[in-house]
Amino acid sequence: MLSERVLQLLQKTVPAMEEKGEAITRRFYPLLFSEHPELLHVFNHAHQHSGGQPKALADTLLAAARYAAQPERLFPLLRRIAHKHRSVGVKKEQYPIVGRILLGAMRETLGESIPEEVYQAWETAYQWLAQELIRMESELYRQAAVQPGGWDGFRPFTVVRKVKESRSILSIYLRPADGGAVPLFLPGQYVSVRLQIPGERYALIRQYSLSDAPGTAYFRISVKKEEKVGDKPAGKGSNYLHEQVHPGDMLMLSAPAGDFVLDMQSERPLVLVSGGVGQTPLLSMLKTVVREQPERKVWYIHAARNGQEHGMKEEVRQIVQRHDQVQNIIWYSRPTAEDVRNGSFDYEGYLDGRWLLRTLPSCPVDLYVCGPQSFVEQVARTVAARVGDCVFCERFGPGEVHVADSPANEIITPFSKEADLPC
Repeated sequence: MLSERVLQLLQKTVPAMEEKGEAITRRFYPLLFSEHPELLHVFNHAHQHSGGQPKALADTLLAAARYAAQPERLFPLLRRIAHKHRSVGVKKEQYPIVGRILLGAMRETLGESIPEEVYQAWETAYQWLAQELIRMESELYRQAAVQPGGWDGFRPFTVVRKVKESRSILSIYLRPADGGAVPLFLPGQYVSVRLQIPGERYALIRQYSLSDAPGTAYFRISVKKEEKVGDKPAGKGSNYLHEQVHPGDMLMLSAPAGDFVLDMQSERPLVLVSGGVGQTPLLSMLKTVVREQPERKVWYIHAARNGQEHGMKEEVRQIVQRHDQVQNIIWYSRPTAEDVRNGSFDYEGYLDGRWLLRTLPSCPVDLYVCGPQSFVEQVARTVAARVGDCVFCERFGPGEVHVADSPANEIITPFSKEADLPC
C-alpha cells in the first residue's frame, strides 16, 4: 500500500492532471512507439489518431491521483484494465518500459513547476499500480489456460459460417482450427481478434463480444461494418471482416475476457437495454438467462435506427415467443415506411429517459446497458435517481473512466472494448 505522504502528493496533482493529463499522454504515445515500435502490434492505431486512447490513459491517471487512497473504488477499474491486457497479450516485462516513458512524458510536460518529490511519488504510485495489474493479469492468464478448452495467447479458429444480420451487422461463426474444445465463457464477455491485413505494417487487434450463449461448439461474433463518416475513417478491422474474410479462412482469437458479465446468482428482475450493435453482449445474456433461470422476469429494450439496421431481431422474437417471462420493447429513431406497415417497432424516436423510468418495475432490478457512449450515459443518468438497482454499463467506442461512488446504486461504466486500455 502507498504511504500517507505519497497519497497526499498524488492528491495535490489532481488539478495538474485535470489540466494537462491529455498533454502528458499525447506526448507519451509517440515516445513509446518511437522507442518500441513492436508495441504498435498491440495498440489500436485508430484510437491513437482520434485521441480516444490518450484521453483514456489521462482519465486513468486522474483516477489514480484521486482514488489511490480508496483502492476499493480503484480496483474495479484495474480489473477491467487487466482483462483487456490479458486479452491482447500484455506482458509483465512491458510495465517498466511503459512506466519509464510515461514518467518521462510527465516530466517533459509539467516541467519544473512540479517538485521532484511529486515525480518520485508518481514513480512509486506507478510501481504499485503495475504490481496490482501484474498480479491480476497473472491470475487471468492462468485461468484462461487451465480451463477445459482454454489456451494462452492467440489460437487459430476457422470461419465456418457468415450470416448477414442486418444492413451493417454480420455474424461470424468460428471453430478451433485444431478440432479441440471451445471453452465456456461468461455471458457478456468478448474475444480479441488479431488481424494481419494485407498492406498493413502492423497487426490489428480488435475486441468483439460473443453474441451467442456459452456452451456451444463454436464462438459467434457479430460485427458492425464501420463506414466512413465525415472525417472519421472507415473501420479497417470491421471492413476487412465483412469483405475479405470467408468460410474456410482462419482468424486468431484470444480466450474470452471481460467483467461486463451477467450475474447468475441474482434473482432480481433483469433489464437489458441496448443501442445498435450494443445488443451483442446482451443477446448472450438473454439467451443464457432464459436457459438457466427460466422463471426470471426479463425486459429487453433495444434501440436502433430502423428495421434495416436492427440485427438479430428474428432471433429475439423467437425467444420472446417461447418464453412468457421475456418482454421485448423496440425503439426506432428513423423507421422506414415498411417498418410502419409491418408494425415492427413499439416506439418512434430516441429512447426516452422519462419513458424508461415509467417502464422499469418499482422493485430493484439488475440493469445492463450497452451501446454508444452517448446512449449509455443517457440511460445511466436516467436511472441514477433510483435506489437499490445494480447498474452495469458498457460503452462501444472510446469512453471515459468513471469510478462507482454508491454501492446502493452501483454504476460501473468501464472503458469500451473498442478503446485500448492503458498499460
